[in-house]
Amino acid sequence: MTPLAKKVYSLLDTVPRGKVTTYKALAHGAGTKAYRAIGQIMKYNPNAPETPCHRVVATNGTLGGYMGKTDKQTLQKKIDLLKKEGVEVKNNRILNFKNIFYSFS
Repeated sequence: MTPLAKKVYSLLDTVPRGKVTTYKALAHGAGTKAYRAIGQIMKYNPNAPETPCHRVVATNGTLGGYMGKTDKQTLQKKIDLLKKEGVEVKNNRILNFKNIFYSFS
């Protein structure tokens, strides 16, 4: 595991249930602008869902992908995990995104 991946997973472990963060916020928290690398790190998360990569969404509040995939069945897994934590999702978008966004600043 790369040092960046270790740092990102460590940051991700601080995102509480019922909150979401973004690939960009994770990158900034880790001290990088490698936003796409964050997506790849999420894709290969060895401890999902314990290390909650399902709590990472696009900057505009859309779900993005889950486990490196964007098909309906896989996204439904992400939706189910988020809903179980109290996050409202409609049309693959987080409702009240600004109210539940978690930043690392």
